[in-house]
Amino acid sequence: MEQTTAVRPVTSQQRAARAARNGGEPTLEFADRVPYDAYVRASTLHRLQEPLSDDPGEMSFLMVSQIMELYFGLTRHELRHAQRELRADRIWEALPPLRRAALHLEGLNAAWQGLRWMTPADFNRFRDRLGEGSGFQSAMYRQLEFVLGLRDPALIRPFRRQTEVYDELTAALTTPSLWDDVVALLARKGFDVPAELLERDVAAEHEAHPAVEAAWVHVYGDSGPDNHLRLLGEALTEVAEQFGDWRWNHVKAVQRTMGAKVGSGGSAGLAWLQRSMARVVFPELWSARTAM
Repeated sequence: MEQTTAVRPVTSQQRAARAARNGGEPTLEFADRVPYDAYVRASTLHRLQEPLSDDPGEMSFLMVSQIMELYFGLTRHELRHAQRELRADRIWEALPPLRRAALHLEGLNAAWQGLRWMTPADFNRFRDRLGEGSGFQSAMYRQLEFVLGLRDPALIRPFRRQTEVYDELTAALTTPSLWDDVVALLARKGFDVPAELLERDVAAEHEAHPAVEAAWVHVYGDSGPDNHLRLLGEALTEVAEQFGDWRWNHVKAVQRTMGAKVGSGGSAGLAWLQRSMARVVFPELWSARTAM
């Protein structure tokens, strides 16, 4: 059973006193659990890898998948933070979590590098052991898609037997996305956003709307340093670009490791991923650029 030693707060004065007693050397003796492990839970993290085969390459596949899961959750955390700030009309305060989200997505993209060694022969050595397991079944990835505005109610069906996960996904599906909150913000700032856009069914995706496009054309027409909406647009653009890069990197990884074979979860594999890339994050932010 995991130890639950609490992390004890230490002031700067206490740290300085400890350093003086140690003569500048690190502390090597602790009464209980090492404080780093108590905070990071590193020993727990390193017990979570349980490969299903004897192939040494499976560890890379398993751990990179777990790293990506952590990045999905971290990015969603930042985007939810940004949503709370936007709902309170604090545009400037929403920029830091959006910028952090873009950097986390950059880290998520870098994780693919750990699988570039994998050929179809490498993957096939342990693929059958995964059964029907597939990244398609990642609940946290669906959470991230939903907060970005990519919502398809059919995609939560695999989780119906996992009541807690299914309830969380259902709630996320019916909660306004980040883009919904951005559109509502534009309306509060005086842009001519039709009422039906603010009352639309949040559980569905939507095509670009001319009124929202026009709002962004107007926003980008003002390049002044105090135009926080333009800064918001650029922060959102970076998030969308990094997320788009992850989707493309996913396509390339599938091409590299399994070509056009049927996906482990029963999908068309590569073809399904390629079709899914047509679903655009923050659609009016992109379509408006044609008129800028």
